[in-house]
Amino acid sequence: MDTTTYQIVIFGKAGCDKCKMLNKRVEKILKKSEWQDFHKVYHDIMTEDGLIDFANAECINPQRIPAFVIKKYDIERKRYEYLASKFPGKYDAVCGGSKLYSYIGVQTDYSSTGTITPKMIQHVLTEAMGA
Repeated sequence: MDTTTYQIVIFGKAGCDKCKMLNKRVEKILKKSEWQDFHKVYHDIMTEDGLIDFANAECINPQRIPAFVIKKYDIERKRYEYLASKFPGKYDAVCGGSKLYSYIGVQTDYSSTGTITPKMIQHVLTEAMGA
């Protein structure tokens, strides 16, 4: 098990071009040294295991896939835990309507651009490091 400090948990599904794009963007960002404390985990919500993990996240609208949530490794519990948002419900100028309410992460906002940009990804990773 990879026990880097942070885990980027991506929820997507097979055949989803936006899901592929988000995976590629996250992989590209994680190659940079400032993000060495993060690693990516991908869950396909069309599989049983992926759907269970998605349901356990309890914060993402299934119609707003792809999405991702940040977890942090808890040394005492020896597992990753979702990072709670410090400002639930507060508008975020970078992520806009894509920002999750309860946890640090984003989901796709199809009422605007319909994409999760590299700027949004880096903004969320920075937020996680300050949590």
